[in-house]
Amino acid sequence: MYPALAVLQAETNNDIEVLWVGSDDGIEADLVKRAGIKYRGISAAGLHGVNVLTLPKRIAKLAKGYFSAKAIIREFAPDVMFFTGGYVGFPVAMAGKNIPSVLFVPDIEPGMALEQLSKNADIITVVCEDSVKNFKDKGKIRITGYPTRKDIQRWDRTEALKVFGLNENEPVLFVFGGSKGARSINQALQKNLSEMLRRCQIIHITGSTDWEDMNAFYKALPEEDKKKYKIFPYLHEEMGAAFSAADLIISRAGASTLGEFPLFGVPAILVPYPYAWRYQKTNADYLVSQNAALMVKDEDLPTQMVPVVTDLLDHPEKLASMKAAMKSLAKPDAAKQILEIIQTAAIK
Repeated sequence: MYPALAVLQAETNNDIEVLWVGSDDGIEADLVKRAGIKYRGISAAGLHGVNVLTLPKRIAKLAKGYFSAKAIIREFAPDVMFFTGGYVGFPVAMAGKNIPSVLFVPDIEPGMALEQLSKNADIITVVCEDSVKNFKDKGKIRITGYPTRKDIQRWDRTEALKVFGLNENEPVLFVFGGSKGARSINQALQKNLSEMLRRCQIIHITGSTDWEDMNAFYKALPEEDKKKYKIFPYLHEEMGAAFSAADLIISRAGASTLGEFPLFGVPAILVPYPYAWRYQKTNADYLVSQNAALMVKDEDLPTQMVPVVTDLLDHPEKLASMKAAMKSLAKPDAAKQILEIIQTAAIK
């Protein structure tokens, strides 16, 4: 969702009419509408790893989504379609197979839905050279980088620290696991919090799932700990402030790590979600290979969190080297590049 919003934000002339098609029960609807973009929902469902008993129901949902998408396309008459992933794109792509299309692949390796969409896409935009090998038709590929929202960098570090009530004299660790959170990361931090706070200040996004338990844990902490430990269920506009304040990140290895972490030049300790097929592991492997991140297995995090963070904070030259390596991967004009590719595809 956020890569598509970033690309749309790169349009400054306001001469493109946009319709966003998502799932009819999608959590993205409110965010898209809040951005002032028209939204239509359709029925859709994934098929990967589905129990054979539920397969007919999911196929029926996809068929319903196809006919809804067909009607939407006939009404809206788009000049070009832009896809960024998700199973909702499949019925839309099938319904508009004669319309020029551009695909953005946010992970190093495409998921099943994106792999299918790539077969009919006219242009495929990818984050880096490592992605190219995953596609047969190399002539379709454009290496653009990961598009990031233009307003995400509006804070300098001093301003960002003030947003969270933190001081400039101690390092800041930013911990998060995605919009829904990562229970294993939350539990590992909870277990090690006392020792971690001796070394750094912490911004922690728990996600919505664990918020009640983590907030209760926070309320029971001593007041001195609360000054150094800032906890949130989720951040929207302030996400950029958290990145700007951070000296180091602990997170999952979702696609956004390939764009937002380099943009801010923040070194990372990546904990790939063990049940996300291999995509997060592939993303983490890439950043580790570039000397921009370290990787810790999910099951090892409770015992490795303190020693790994401590080692980096005790060796500022190592942290600085990782920061420079991460920053070198940034492609701040990715959104503009993709927008230009979309506009060119629409003209043809």
